Amino acid sequence: MKHIILMLLTALTFSNAWGGPYEDALSANSRGDFAAVIKISRPQALKGEAWAQFNMGFAYSNGQGVVQDYAEAVKWYRLASQQGNTPASHNLGVLYSTGQGVAQDYAEAFKFFSLAAQLGNAGSQYTLGFIYDSGRGAVQDDAEAVKWYRLAAQQGNALAQLNLGSKYENGRGVVQDYAEAVKWYRLAALQGDSSAQFNMGYVYSKGQGVIQDNAESVKWYRLSAQQGDPAAQFNLALKYDNGQGVVQDFAEAVKWYRLSAQQGNAPAQSNLGVMYEKGQGVVQDYVKAHSWFNLAAVKGDPLSVKNRDNLANRMNSQQIAEAQKLARDCLARQFKGCN
Repeated sequence: MKHIILMLLTALTFSNAWGGPYEDALSANSRGDFAAVIKISRPQALKGEAWAQFNMGFAYSNGQGVVQDYAEAVKWYRLASQQGNTPASHNLGVLYSTGQGVAQDYAEAFKFFSLAAQLGNAGSQYTLGFIYDSGRGAVQDDAEAVKWYRLAAQQGNALAQLNLGSKYENGRGVVQDYAEAVKWYRLAALQGDSSAQFNMGYVYSKGQGVIQDNAESVKWYRLSAQQGDPAAQFNLALKYDNGQGVVQDFAEAVKWYRLSAQQGNAPAQSNLGVMYEKGQGVVQDYVKAHSWFNLAAVKGDPLSVKNRDNLANRMNSQQIAEAQKLARDCLARQFKGCN
């Protein structure tokens, strides 16, 4: 199932400060008046206020109220970090990881992530989990990854919850425990994480860590599919195609197959071809069926090669040429708008 690894900048924050300029900057930020945030924060940053130094770093790294300048962002983040500002340490770690404003240096990134993580920054805890998970910047260590994912997950970090669930599902760094995996997937899914929602759909479909329940599976697949996840769209289409957890509805199956197919999902392209071939949920159309089989075949789907060639035996040369052109045009558009 799905396991996501990302490093993210901590968003603009106003912590460990109160009153006066701090409140004014907070108010300006909530209005989206970034020029005012800079006007208020700069003099305070020059006086040594860590929250204002962080704000200046964030503004320069994102080009909010100033021209984007990663080197300037590093300068201000470093000043704030030296005063114990954990979001600044985290973001400095991100910039060292990506080589923005400084020479890329995973060891320095690790140092700043560790500093922030040990002070309780959930973003850095998640990122340390990522580093140990991937072995990028440290020796790969599943147990250490689990340790840091857990600390971030317990603070509500959805990506950490998702990845901790994956660790339990696959028994990496912990004893395999499907019920524990579901616990963490559910927490991330309830926060709207589409990959976790997909995973919840999967576990309910398979009865893995929960009692098998197709209706519950459909519920979670739908939430993920509505966020544009192509795998969830495909699996939701299958549920409608086969009447599992929902009343069988070929037209609804076609809708979700199409959305997934338009994102390049080969199994969805293949099944959409079947729907056109049989006239299920759509008007029967051999040209479109051949086109979708052909597109799936390009991605190496062997069944689609067979289906395309079998279908060609029932088509005339003009229809085949039209289908091939349709597939070429669709591929050139990267499936956008293809029907």
